[in-house]
Amino acid sequence: MAANSVTQDVTSPYYINPSENTSLPIVSEKFSGEAYGEWKRSMMIALATKNKLGFVDGSLPKPAENDVNCAAWKRCDAIIISYILRSLENSIARSVLFLPTSQEIWKDLEERFSQTCGPQLYSLQQSLADLKQGPEVSVTDFFTQIKAIWDQINQMNPLPTCASNGCTCTQIFLKQQQEERLVQFLMKLDSRFTTVRSNILMMQPLPSISMAYKLLVQE
Repeated sequence: MAANSVTQDVTSPYYINPSENTSLPIVSEKFSGEAYGEWKRSMMIALATKNKLGFVDGSLPKPAENDVNCAAWKRCDAIIISYILRSLENSIARSVLFLPTSQEIWKDLEERFSQTCGPQLYSLQQSLADLKQGPEVSVTDFFTQIKAIWDQINQMNPLPTCASNGCTCTQIFLKQQQEERLVQFLMKLDSRFTTVRSNILMMQPLPSISMAYKLLVQE
């Protein structure tokens, strides 16, 4: 396909919408060095909506210099670099400014900030241990608080996976984690939910966290 064709095809990753504005960040909060998992997830969603995720994850590598699409690739990659830099705090942006491609910037940030950090993991577990639903806090707000901590723990310390064909280890690990978190959630509820909490714990099998949440909201 000719270069001008791919740049005009709205389904092509080389297509650039005329309304693109690289002077603005594409996520609501700039990355400052904390909560990398949340920032990364937000960036991936934003880039996916623009059909540009392949540039940073390596699934759309740079074409050869004599390839008809090379110039289009470079232009798109430069736009993505601009978006990434606009979504970073200045000190972090300067540290990756001279890396040549968006994929190399993405890889550099991943290597520096995605590693499990003992103090951060400790802080999250401590926050989870200290969290309690206050008498004035709704079930919805409390569930949002505890789920945010769980999601950060998942990012830093994901469940092990098994690549063996037909193995159910991953499902077993996930089921165990969900049951543990259901108990955590119920333990931390305010005393006004004692009766419905007891009813949920009596269910066989135990309901999912989402189902327990629905029952509590109804109550």
